This record gives sequence, structure tokens and C-alpha cells, in this order.
Amino acid sequence: MEYVVETKKLTKKFGIEYAVADLDLKIPKGEIYGFLGPNGAGKTTTIRLLLGLMRQNTGTIKIFNKDLNSTRLEILKKVGSLVENPSYYGHLTARENLETLRKIHGAPKQRIDDVLDIVRLSDVGNKKVKGFSLGMKQRLGIAASLLNNPELLILDEPTNGLDPSGIIEIRNLIKRLPSEYGMTVLISSHLLSEIDQIATSVGVISKGKMIFQDSIEEMRMLSQQKISLKLDDNEKAWRFLSSKGVKVEPENDCLALVEQSDQEIAHVIRMLVENNFSIYRVEEEKRSLEDTFLQMTMEEKAV
Repeated sequence: MEYVVETKKLTKKFGIEYAVADLDLKIPKGEIYGFLGPNGAGKTTTIRLLLGLMRQNTGTIKIFNKDLNSTRLEILKKVGSLVENPSYYGHLTARENLETLRKIHGAPKQRIDDVLDIVRLSDVGNKKVKGFSLGMKQRLGIAASLLNNPELLILDEPTNGLDPSGIIEIRNLIKRLPSEYGMTVLISSHLLSEIDQIATSVGVISKGKMIFQDSIEEMRMLSQQKISLKLDDNEKAWRFLSSKGVKVEPENDCLALVEQSDQEIAHVIRMLVENNFSIYRVEEEKRSLEDTFLQMTMEEKAV
């Protein structure tokens, strides 16, 4: 698999506190990578390290398979970013704001029309930004980050403070970028419900450490319903069910059935009763993605 961003043992300390600790980040090409974690988990510090805004204490950062420290300017020419709130001049129009940045990037004039079209602000390009809603200002910030036609776009909490319609606007915009413009997107958030609707890959960070990294589908698998059975002899029942090809796992003082349909569960219970097992309790546990995320981060905090 080709990775646009790859870090190894990335570490950043402030005094004796670790903001990022031995972080191995892997962002596949063409993916929307959801970078998740509670506030203060180390997401923004990691993003600042990726953008060369601060230097790591130890570890390596590779972007486009090149070392960031030795080829920083070459790499950053192909990276766009929106970190925290976008900067703009309220007394200037959207187009004038973009023009000031276009000159810095050395992008062609046509690029202003292109990015206004991508973020769907073409019809208000000549309006002063001080009259924009928060969602429009955020889209203008994303337009500015697209001026250099980046291959990698890094967005730090881009829906923070937006109302539901603003969130939907930004979400729809981000989802279009890989397929329509060939970009790889890193989007950080502390809201799993938001990332779930955008991301194709996800990394969960807590206290500066990566505690989960895989596809969003793999994370959903952790959230499937589970049936817990409490029996008179769990170990004997586990051996019996396993011999019949039933997917079952010992868990505390119960047995857990995973990924079973209602019919399969009924069949398992019938088999147990017919083979003289006493079933004390049958419980269903449904875990949402949010529950899975909270459990991951709570377990890490408890360590």
C-alpha cells in the first residue's frame, strides 16, 4: 500500500510532558483519514509537526515518501492546510482575500475561480467577508488551502462551531475531494459521529499515543451487536459450541456470541438446551461506534 504520510516513533515533548509519544501514523493515498481523539490528545501537535511548524524530539516524518526535515519546502508546496480558525481580512471580498494568498503561492489567476467553484462560493466571490456566515468563512478557509492544488490536504477540526447546515456543507465538500481532485485528506476531530460519515480510514489517538488505526469498516466491526450467555458450565459450553463451528468467545463469567443472526442465536440456544446445559441469562449488548471510541479512550486513560 502506498502511504502519503508515514511517521515512525514520532515524539514531541514540552518540558517533561509528552504531547505525542512514539506515534506511527500511516495515511494511505487517496483516502480520507479521520484523526480522532479527545481534546488534548495530541492531534493539533501532530498536525503542526506534519506541517513543519514545530520539530519533533525524536522519530521520523515522511510525506510523499520524502523526509520532511530535509525536503520541507519541496513537500509543503504540495500540501494544503487549515489549522484552527481561518485567517481573513473582513473588509476585503472573498476574491480579494484569495488574491493576496495566490500571489504568495505563485498560483495562476484562474485558480481563484477554480477554488471558489470547488467550495461553492462563486456567487459570493465579490462580497465582503465580514458579512459571511461561519460556514462560509470556513469554506473560504478551505478554498485558500486549495490554491496550490495540493496532493495532501490537512484540516484541523474544520466543523468546529458550525451549525448543522454548515457541518453538512463542509462534510459534502470534503467527501468530493479524493474522487474529483485526487487528493488525500487528513481531517482531525474529537467527534466520531462526524468522522464516521466522512472517513475511509481512521486513527484514534489518546494521551499522544495511537491506540487504533485501520479502516472505518474495521472499526465498525468492533461495534457490532454481541449476545452474552451465562451458563452453568461456561468452559464446557465453549468447547461444545466451538466444536460445532459457532463463533464464541469467553468473556468474564459469560460467553459472547459475535456476528450472529437471530435465527443463528435461536439455533445455538436450542443446541445448548438439548445437550443439557442450563442457561441462566441471555443478554444483548449493542455498541455504537461512539461507544467503541469512548471505551478505547477511557481504557487508555485508565492505564
